[in-house]
Amino acid sequence: MIRHTAQWHDEPTNYVQPGKLPRGIQAAASPVVAGSLSITSATADPALLDLPWQIQLEDWPADTLAPLPRGISRHVVRFAMMGGSVIAIKETGEHVARHEYHMLRKLRRLAAPCVEPVAVITGRKDTDGNDLEPVLVTRHLKYSLPYRALFSQKLRRDTLTRLIDAQALLLVRLHLIGFYWGDVSLSNTLFRRDAGSFAAYLVDAETGELYPELSSGQREYDLEIARVNIAGELMDLMEAGLIEEKVDPVATSEQILHAYRGLWAELNEKESFDLSERWRVDERIRRLNDLGFDVEEISLKTSPDGGQLVIQPKVVDAGHHTRRLLRLTGLDVEEGQARRLLNDMDAYRAKKHPDLDEELVAAHWVANVFDRITGAIPREFHGKLEPAQIVHEVLEHRWYISEARGSNVPMEEAVASYVDAVLRHRRDEARLMLDPEAADSE
Repeated sequence: MIRHTAQWHDEPTNYVQPGKLPRGIQAAASPVVAGSLSITSATADPALLDLPWQIQLEDWPADTLAPLPRGISRHVVRFAMMGGSVIAIKETGEHVARHEYHMLRKLRRLAAPCVEPVAVITGRKDTDGNDLEPVLVTRHLKYSLPYRALFSQKLRRDTLTRLIDAQALLLVRLHLIGFYWGDVSLSNTLFRRDAGSFAAYLVDAETGELYPELSSGQREYDLEIARVNIAGELMDLMEAGLIEEKVDPVATSEQILHAYRGLWAELNEKESFDLSERWRVDERIRRLNDLGFDVEEISLKTSPDGGQLVIQPKVVDAGHHTRRLLRLTGLDVEEGQARRLLNDMDAYRAKKHPDLDEELVAAHWVANVFDRITGAIPREFHGKLEPAQIVHEVLEHRWYISEARGSNVPMEEAVASYVDAVLRHRRDEARLMLDPEAADSE
């Protein structure tokens, strides 16, 4: 008989006696695991013990796995069901797994866009007592997809541009908090739909390091890595016939240089202007807010001759619109979605309740617009897109069909038209099985 013991390490590490688990955690009777597992996890989830850790990852049975698309990786990676959620499991070396686990935890505490670390599991052995590689477990980011799963037959150039713009913004956000990535690529990123754009999330931090502040050389080196890797990824797509022929992989990869540098300059560079143009202070703040960033403070200095002002904003992390929508409604969505929903909420206030406080209008808007739209979506389509994306697309659809008709289309009719003409043909992005024949072209 093979005995199962486990050491469960919480944060901070808390060692337990072999054969015993923390209160409330019980070893599952099946499957049996040879040897003694060592689990490092911030949240001890007993469902981890239900997985077949005695089998090397590439041989895991199909009924254990979640049929989600995987990106390109130098490691064996699989998605599996754990309780009611989906996790990603990567076989790697112990040092690398622990480094990445702790790095992701630090990034999460800094509110960086990245996947959530769940556990590091070491001490794996097969039923013959042979050592198996340790694994890093992360939680699957719902509604996110690797870049190769965002298209079916061919990746269009405008979609590619939106992906690179999202990658540039992610890199800027990481650099602002002092994170040097070291392996920037589309393959190491997950993308979620964000209104008409994409939001990018770091999914691989094994080469990353956190510093108090990055030098310009570190930032430029990360940017050069991004350019080279993206060019290589696009060349692979070109060779496989999965990208439009008019796309130049090298020229397209250089777009991340322009997008990144433009964002970085807007967020960090000093700006000088004449004293008579003091309105440009507000203009700069509005531009930063439109990019999704809040301004913590403004540094204003006059030039030696007293004829000019020099402005340098101190920018805090992205999420300006997300935070405002969350404060008003409790809805936690992506930045572009938040901007679109806030625009509709502001228009709703101007039309229906111009004299009410913003907080009261927000409650009316949630009940009469957001909940009304999501409540009208048939149950079988609930997994197609996340609710905020559906509401955004319904509002856009309503605007287009109203313009075509020349009169305002009632919301009920707009929702029904959207469901029939758009939503029923979309892929189920909550649980996407990568089926190129069934997938819609982006």
